[in-house]
Amino acid sequence: MTGQIFLIRHGETKWSVSGKHTGSTDVPLTPKGKEAARALVNVVPKNPDLVLCSPLLRAQHTAALAGLVVTRIEPNLIEWDYGNYEGRTTAEIRAELKDPSWLIWDYPIPNGEQLTDVALRVDRVIAELIPIVQSGGTVALVAHGHVLRILTARWLGLSPINGRLFALSPATVSTLGFEHEQRVITMWNAPA
Repeated sequence: MTGQIFLIRHGETKWSVSGKHTGSTDVPLTPKGKEAARALVNVVPKNPDLVLCSPLLRAQHTAALAGLVVTRIEPNLIEWDYGNYEGRTTAEIRAELKDPSWLIWDYPIPNGEQLTDVALRVDRVIAELIPIVQSGGTVALVAHGHVLRILTARWLGLSPINGRLFALSPATVSTLGFEHEQRVITMWNAPA
């Protein structure tokens, strides 16, 4: 019997609504984001073996509102450092660069963290979780959209850029686990 990893994305913020890249800027949850985080209490695991949470307050607030008791603040779950792109939308960056096809996934991040650096961080988290999940334990990770998408790609043995394929809305729950020995997604982007 194997356990599961629950991925919980923090609730809505003003920046997530507007499409701004929100890395280390600690934008608070909106009233709607708080309400959605409270509703997660119905879908998050009860008494998980381990709850890891990003150091950012929007994730910690979501965990508390969802009824999770955080075991440890995990620096490796902080959102991607967007450097010069922090607080800016894709449309604004495309206009500045004069590149209508620009995406955060495809280009170096000036004065920020590169995709491969985020992958190294989430690989460390995964290495800690594998024995817990293989022994039937349940883990909850409360964090952010891009870092959880990259973690999912790495869980599946994919290149970190494949995180772009997993849309993840605020205040949703997804689960990762095993089917036999194969790492799989068992549920994705489910609202409360």
